[in-house]
Amino acid sequence: MSASLRPRHRLLAALAVVSGMALLAASPATAGTLYHEQYRPQFHFTPAENWMNDPNGLIWYKGQYHLFFQYNPSGNSWGNMSWGHAVSTDLVHWKQLPVAVPQDDQEMIFSGSVVLDKNNTTGIGTRKNPPLVAIYTSYQKATGIQEQALAYSTDGGTKWTKYSGNPVLDINSPNFRDPKVFWYAPTRSWLMAVALSDQHKISFYSSPDLKHWTHQSDFGPTGATGGAWECPDLFPLPVDGDPRKTKWVLAVNLNPGSIAGGSGAQYFVGDFNGKKFTADDTGAYTPPSGTVLQDFESGSYANWTNTGTAFGTGPATGAVDGQGAVTGFDGQDFANSFHGGDASTGTLTSAGFTVTSDYLNFKIGGGTHPYDSDAVLGDEPAPTGEVLADFEDSTYTSPIGGWTTTGDAFGTGPAQGTLPNQQQVSGYLGNGLANSYLDGDATTGTLTSPTFTVDKKYLDFLIGGGYHAASSDTPTAVELLVDGKVVRSATGANVEALNWASWDLSDLQGKQAQIKVVDANTGGWGHLNLDQVVLSDTQAKPMSTETGVNLLVDGKVVDSATGSNSENLDWASFNTAAYKGKQARIQIVDANTAGWGHILADQFTAADKPALSTTQSAHWLDYGQDFYAANTYNDAPGGRRVMTAWMNDWNYAGNIPTSPWRSADTFPRQLSLRTVNGKTQLIQQPVGELKTLRGAGVRIPTTTVTDTTTPLRVHGSTLEIQADLTARTATRFGLDVRTGSGQRTRIGYDTSTGEVYLDRTASGAVDFDPTFSSTEHAPLALHGKALHLHVLVDASSVEVYAENARGEQVVLTDQIFPDPSSTGVDVFAENGTATLSRMHAWQLKSIWR
Repeated sequence: MSASLRPRHRLLAALAVVSGMALLAASPATAGTLYHEQYRPQFHFTPAENWMNDPNGLIWYKGQYHLFFQYNPSGNSWGNMSWGHAVSTDLVHWKQLPVAVPQDDQEMIFSGSVVLDKNNTTGIGTRKNPPLVAIYTSYQKATGIQEQALAYSTDGGTKWTKYSGNPVLDINSPNFRDPKVFWYAPTRSWLMAVALSDQHKISFYSSPDLKHWTHQSDFGPTGATGGAWECPDLFPLPVDGDPRKTKWVLAVNLNPGSIAGGSGAQYFVGDFNGKKFTADDTGAYTPPSGTVLQDFESGSYANWTNTGTAFGTGPATGAVDGQGAVTGFDGQDFANSFHGGDASTGTLTSAGFTVTSDYLNFKIGGGTHPYDSDAVLGDEPAPTGEVLADFEDSTYTSPIGGWTTTGDAFGTGPAQGTLPNQQQVSGYLGNGLANSYLDGDATTGTLTSPTFTVDKKYLDFLIGGGYHAASSDTPTAVELLVDGKVVRSATGANVEALNWASWDLSDLQGKQAQIKVVDANTGGWGHLNLDQVVLSDTQAKPMSTETGVNLLVDGKVVDSATGSNSENLDWASFNTAAYKGKQARIQIVDANTAGWGHILADQFTAADKPALSTTQSAHWLDYGQDFYAANTYNDAPGGRRVMTAWMNDWNYAGNIPTSPWRSADTFPRQLSLRTVNGKTQLIQQPVGELKTLRGAGVRIPTTTVTDTTTPLRVHGSTLEIQADLTARTATRFGLDVRTGSGQRTRIGYDTSTGEVYLDRTASGAVDFDPTFSSTEHAPLALHGKALHLHVLVDASSVEVYAENARGEQVVLTDQIFPDPSSTGVDVFAENGTATLSRMHAWQLKSIWR
C-alpha cells in the first residue's frame, strides 16, 4: 500500500484522529438511495461511504469471513488511512462494522494481515480465549518510515488495541510494507512475507511469538519489475487436487508496470521450505534469433541520422550525467536520449532497409509517452489570427477587454510560469499564462472572457493541467459558451506541459461567445493551465510529446512502442509480415521535455518470431486494469483458498465517478492449481456461493452470426453468463454486455493474435481520466476449439473468466460506468462467421436488499 508515495495522491496537511465510525453514520445519501446509487455494485462489496483500497487482514473465524480494508473514514479520496471492517457468513452478503484500527497523530494504518494466535504465543490472550492479531504496516507521519506493528482483539474482532511494544519489525525504510503472516506448522513458527517495494523483493521472516522476527531470505527481483512491489501473499495448494503434490504460490502485486499498464498482480509457483521460496520459472529468457539490424556496438550511429541534442554524438555505454542506473541493454552500447537531461529532444533514424521477416524485435526503455498520429513532430508555428488572450500583462487584460475571475484559483493576474510547489510548467508562449495552481490544487475558481464574435473557423489555444472533463462534477476545463450554454470543452491530460488544442467553429459563425476556464476540482491534478487563445483560419495541431520507437513504411508510421517509465530496457516487437518487400525505416524519437522525457533503445533484430517482454512472460492473476492488492483468506474452512482484490487502478482511482463511496472489491475467487501442457497454472473461479444470488435464468439456443451483431434474449445490469463460442471463419467474435444507448462493453476473441480482449472504450462514462478508455488483451490459444466464457456483470464492473478446451485460463477484470438503461447482451462476429453453441445467463440479486 503506497499511495502516500505517489505524487498524484498527496497527504493531507493535518490528519484527524479517528476512533471509530458507526455503520452508516454521516452518510450523505438518504436511506432510500444508499446502496442503490448510480454505479453502485450490487453483488460486490463496497463500503457504505468513503474511500476504500487494499483488502487487508482476510481471515475466517467462528463462522464469519472478516474483511478488513484500507479506508478513509473522513472522505471519498485517499487519506487518513485506517482499517475498515466488514463480515460475512457466505462471502456474498456483507455487514459493515465500525472502523477496526484507526489512524492517529503518529501513524496511518497501511496494509497487513490477521491471524488467530490459537496457541497464545503472544501471551496477549489465553488458551481458552486466544487473540486475533493484526500485523500491519505503520506509516510514521513524521518521518515517512514504514514499520511493522501489531494490534489485537480478544472479543472476536470487534474491538482492537494497538500493542504497546510497537513496532515489532523496523528496518528504517520508507519502502517496507504489507506483511502477510501465517502459521507454518513444520517449524511451529509464524512466517511473514513483506515487500521491499522499491527493490522488487519479498522478504521472509520467522517468529515464535509475532513480536520478535528473524530474517530468513529474500525473493527477487524477477518477473515483472516495472513498478513498486506490494501486498505479497504466500500459500500452498495441491496440484490437480492431489494433496500429495503440493506447490506454493507467491502472489506479488505491483504498481505501475502490470500487463495492462497500471496496477496489477503477478504470481509465481514454486517450493517453500520455511525459509526460502524457489520459483519453478527461473525467469531466464532467450529471444528468437535473427538478423541484427543495429546493436550500436560500433561506438557510432554509423549511417543513422541524428537530429537535436538528446542522443548525443554517439551511443551511450550506460547512464549519462544526472540519470539513474540503466540496465537491460545488450553488449556495451545503446541509444540513450538523456544527454542534457529530460529537457533535450531529438530523433535517431535508420537508413532505409527492405523488410524480409515477420517481426522486428528490439529492446526499449525510458519514458511512457506514446506516439500520437494527430501530433506534429518538430516545431510548428503558432497560429495567426485574432488573439483573444496571451496573458502577458500583470492583470487579466486582453485585446478584447478584461477577463473576469471568481474564486481564488486564478489570482489577480496571470502566472509567470511555474507556481510554488508545482511541477515544472512548459509549453506556454512568452512569460505568462493562466494557471489555477495558485496555493495548490485545493483552490477553485473561474476565469471568463468578454463576449466576442465568432468570425473565424477555428479557436486555437494551449492547454495543460488536470484531466477532469466539463461533464464531471468537478471539472478542470476550458469551455466555449454560446447563449449561456457550453457548446465546446477541453481539458488537460494530467501533465504540466501545455499543448495545442483546437475547436472547429464552422457551425457557430456570427455567434456571440465567451470562453470560460473552470477549476472546480480540489483533488490531485485539480488545476488548469491556459495560454495563447487565438481565433484563426488555421487549425493548430498538437506537438508530439512522444518518447518511442516508430516503424516507418512509405514515410508513414505503421507501428510504435514506448517505454514504461523505467531505466531498464526490455524486449518489444513489431509484426512486420504485412510489409515484406517494402522499404522501411526505424525512427527513435524523443520529443518530450517533461518527466521521463527520454527513450532508450537497443538490439534491433529481424526475426521470424516475436520477442516477449518480461511483462509478457510473467504470470498474471488478471489481465484487466482493475485487479490489485490481491490477497487470500487465512484459515478458510475445508482448506479452501479464497482470494479477493481491490477492483481499481491507481492510474485513475481517485477520479472514478462514484459517490458517496469510492472503490469496490472483486467478487471472491476460489483458487486451485492445474497441470496444463506440463506446466502448473493457477486457476480461478467465482466462489460457489455466487449461485445463491441467481434469479431468473435463460438458455440461449445455438446462434450463428456472420459479419454482424445480434441481440440476445438476455437483459440485466447484474448478470452471470456462461457461454461457449467457436470461430468458423470470423477473425473476431464474442459477446457485448451492457449494451444500449450507444454503449457496449465487448468481450471478444481475436483469431489473428490468439487473444481474448476486453474493450471498454464505448462502455459509458470514460472521460473522467485520460488513462481509463482502454482495451485489455490476454493470450489464449484455442487450437480450433471453443472458447468458454464465464462472465460476471455488475453495475460498474465486468469480470471475465476465459478458458480453452485444454483447460488453460485467463481472467480479465475492468470497471465500467454505463448508463442504467444499457442492459442488453449481444453476440457478434467480424470478417466471417462464428457460433454461439451454448449460453446460460442468470439475473443476480442484490446483496443489499
